[in-house]
Amino acid sequence: MVTSRRHKHRLTIVARPNHSASWRANKLVLLVLAVPSLGIATGFALAGAWPILPIAGLELAALGGALYLVNWKLQYRHIITFDDERVRIEKGYYLPRQSWQFPRENTGISVDRERHPWEGPGICLHSRSERVPVGDFLNRDDCLALLTLLRGELRVRGHGDRLERLF
Repeated sequence: MVTSRRHKHRLTIVARPNHSASWRANKLVLLVLAVPSLGIATGFALAGAWPILPIAGLELAALGGALYLVNWKLQYRHIITFDDERVRIEKGYYLPRQSWQFPRENTGISVDRERHPWEGPGICLHSRSERVPVGDFLNRDDCLALLTLLRGELRVRGHGDRLERLF
């Protein structure tokens, strides 16, 4: 998912993975599965098959852990901010973990061809000394939307199968 917001002389583009369910929806799914599972396990435990109860608890804990891990991974974001003098790229979960800042006049876009028709092109922002891939987790439509937004702000300086040189 790609969103953008312009405020005076600043454009902020946020690229993040699509996710079909929020953390609240995942907790509701876990609750809906836990009630019958633990109810059946309690019935078996009362009938004398007590090992069922801890196994049902472990299954629900594993499912909850998997849902949490997937939700956490889907919080990853690339935030690209353009102002009059610079381009700032931030990557991270919840908070920026990595950050790059380039002078705007020396920043360009490199576009790598997609390897498969379902994939989007590889997009890199680069200055004279460094290259930063952006939007590598996006689907094709979102990747093309990101490329359109970036082309409105910067010029494309290279196309290729795997462009490795810096401009």
